Amino acid sequence: MANIFQLRKTEVALLVLQGKLLRFLFPAELRSAGSIPLTSSAVAAKTALSKKAELFNTFANIKHSSVFEMVKLGTADENPDAQVIQKLMSAPILDSFGDVWGVIQISRKGTSPAAAGPDFSEQDLQTLQRCCQSVARLMPRLESVTC
Repeated sequence: MANIFQLRKTEVALLVLQGKLLRFLFPAELRSAGSIPLTSSAVAAKTALSKKAELFNTFANIKHSSVFEMVKLGTADENPDAQVIQKLMSAPILDSFGDVWGVIQISRKGTSPAAAGPDFSEQDLQTLQRCCQSVARLMPRLESVTC
């Protein structure tokens, strides 16, 4: 997905729903960083509950917990210091019954919105939704992966 949206690998997140918690499957560095309760105000939790995709081109201005942004991801080239999520898309992964299996989040990080790159478009959001459908078809194989 990083290639599809011309992002660094560290700007893609895959979270799986386990009970009433979302846990990171990717990036691997976030697997042990904690989980997101569905009752939280986190965008990922809202995505899982609403089953709707959203985009936020002013994400840095939205009140959110930045605890996961503090975790060092990837190599120095992939994660320069002082880069925060500026823009974000979030979409649910739904199984064949319409139940939530997880959430994919795509972000653009940078020291400012301009440095993070172009805004996400509605077309980008539709592409992300199609990617989520593809991931859903792979779910039986992915469910054996442990967080």
